[in-house]
Amino acid sequence: MTQESGRTTHFGYEDIPEEEKAGRVHGVFSNVASKYDVMNDAMSLGIHRLWKDAMMDWLAPRPGQRLLDVAGGTGDIAFRFLKRAPGATAVVCDMTEGMLVAGRERAEAEAMADRLDWVVGDAMALPFEDKTFDVYTISFGIRNVTRIEDALSEAFRVLRPGGRLMVLEFSQLPNPLMQRAYDLYSFNVIPRMGEAIAGDRDSYQYLVESIRRFPAQDRFAEMIRAAGFENVSYRNLSFGIAALHSGWKI
Repeated sequence: MTQESGRTTHFGYEDIPEEEKAGRVHGVFSNVASKYDVMNDAMSLGIHRLWKDAMMDWLAPRPGQRLLDVAGGTGDIAFRFLKRAPGATAVVCDMTEGMLVAGRERAEAEAMADRLDWVVGDAMALPFEDKTFDVYTISFGIRNVTRIEDALSEAFRVLRPGGRLMVLEFSQLPNPLMQRAYDLYSFNVIPRMGEAIAGDRDSYQYLVESIRRFPAQDRFAEMIRAAGFENVSYRNLSFGIAALHSGWKI
């Protein structure tokens, strides 16, 4: 029997036992899986697509590489990667099977099913051997992990020497006035949008709160270095609403 750790973590602004977070996050994404892509477009006015393209520009996928996209959901990042890298393959790993089912349907529609695998798994305990992948990506997912440090250590473990980590995540605006304006939009508009489009206000209230609890850019970069990565750097997107973080396993 697994013993409880006695430690707490955050679920949005709520403090909960660590053992509960994975199940509650799973519930959130199971609830929104069918409307996830539509909501991403609505919440960001489509800008998330530009952020993901910027991620690919910096990543510069190469032919024959093997990608692991964790918390990859419906495959947005994996599809972009494969389109830019002939002969490359990808594994999408997500804890929510409903998200992967939606992604498989997209892969079949885009004739990419033979280059993609879909695996249910936990970012803190990946079901893959050491030194298996050339690239590890996680987009808008790491803030939902119970122990971010464990997820980064797992990323380091499964990457081959010379492999690259890239994280796309909502972040903090360096300008306090801009941050306040963005918070007003996030807390007042996004939950209502979630209720109208996905029929789920509470899940999007959590997602907004989880963004505010995520470490700022410099702190997160330090966490990546602590996991063993080198040449760590980041780029702000849309003034810091989101940020791209990059690190290398040397």
